[in-house]
Amino acid sequence: MEISKRAQGIAPSLTLEITAKAKAMKAAGKDVVSFGAGEPDFNTPDYIVEAAKEALAKGVTRYTAASGTPEVKKAVCEALKADGMSYEPNQIVVSNGAKHCLTNAFLCTVNEGDEVIIPAPFWLTYPELVKLAGGIPVILKAKKENGYKITVEDLKNTITPKTKAILLCNPCNPSGIVYSKEEIFEFAAFLEDKDIYIISDEIYNKLSYDTEVVSISTYSEKIKEKTIVINGVSKSYAMTGWRIGWSASNPKLAKAMGSLQSHCTSNPNSIAQYATVAAYTKPEGKEFIDSLYGVFKERRDLMVDVLGKMGAEIIKPQGAFYVMVDVSRYFGKKFNGEHIDSAHKIAMLLIDNYDMAVIPCESFGADNFIRLSYAISKEDIVKGLDRLDDFFNKIA
Repeated sequence: MEISKRAQGIAPSLTLEITAKAKAMKAAGKDVVSFGAGEPDFNTPDYIVEAAKEALAKGVTRYTAASGTPEVKKAVCEALKADGMSYEPNQIVVSNGAKHCLTNAFLCTVNEGDEVIIPAPFWLTYPELVKLAGGIPVILKAKKENGYKITVEDLKNTITPKTKAILLCNPCNPSGIVYSKEEIFEFAAFLEDKDIYIISDEIYNKLSYDTEVVSISTYSEKIKEKTIVINGVSKSYAMTGWRIGWSASNPKLAKAMGSLQSHCTSNPNSIAQYATVAAYTKPEGKEFIDSLYGVFKERRDLMVDVLGKMGAEIIKPQGAFYVMVDVSRYFGKKFNGEHIDSAHKIAMLLIDNYDMAVIPCESFGADNFIRLSYAISKEDIVKGLDRLDDFFNKIA
């Protein structure tokens, strides 16, 4: 008996594989510096944890509506309003993390053979979800001379009659680039009269250091009608393990995604939903986000400064919490007699020889790069970059 072709066609997550190895090494007592998985190294704020305890004490442990409670939908609508977007609760679907929202979005918009344009560098899960929905991922490589951003001209040259959707991630994982309001609205003006969905992943929208993040959905009602906004509490409120994400879309699409979700997972965790209402509505929330922003900006500046002094070629991030480092200059060389032929090889050499986890970006559509997360302490950033510098200096 064989597993399905659909399952065979899905690549495993390289990010989770390397991060798991780093965690196992750390558990074995090694001094591991992990620049791996993308999650804040903060505990969830106390006021959110207390809300979860309150939910338990009240017995909020039963099934909820499949697409989320009225309370959490209302809280999401208020959060969207604060960001200049107007949505009603019947347009919100609360899911088990933003990844689940993306799954719903692709399954409810993509038919067999439809094309979905994904700008590269991209988060490695995007193409796999498109394939899971029966679609064809069309990778649109952003050019170095354009600051690793795609342009309207790039879109014009990529769209075909089979194009069903375009994925925009702003700020971008893994590159950290941020599209300005002017750039986003250029896309909107071009796409406004085209029969193409826009899936706008805005999970890092609270972590933009140099450029204001504006959702493409705010351009016009026509654009809003065809846009699916994806966000959640994982990054902004240090709630990665709580698994609450949400989508905002037109009512017809939201109903379809809610119906799909009802058969796949029933509903998101009831206690986590209750805690999410607190995350969005309590006054402590703004204070926490401001603090988170300040810490990550400081770390971003530190990492960019140290990598610059090392002579590393990087994509300077404007948002999120990652730096991509171009390691192609080392391809064809050797370390301790081992031939270096890829970013993946460099990642394996670093974890085996320096107890240091980095993410190779072949699965992100950027073969020449490794990704470093600065969602770790400044002390670990300095320690890890010292090890990376030593490694680079020892490559023959």
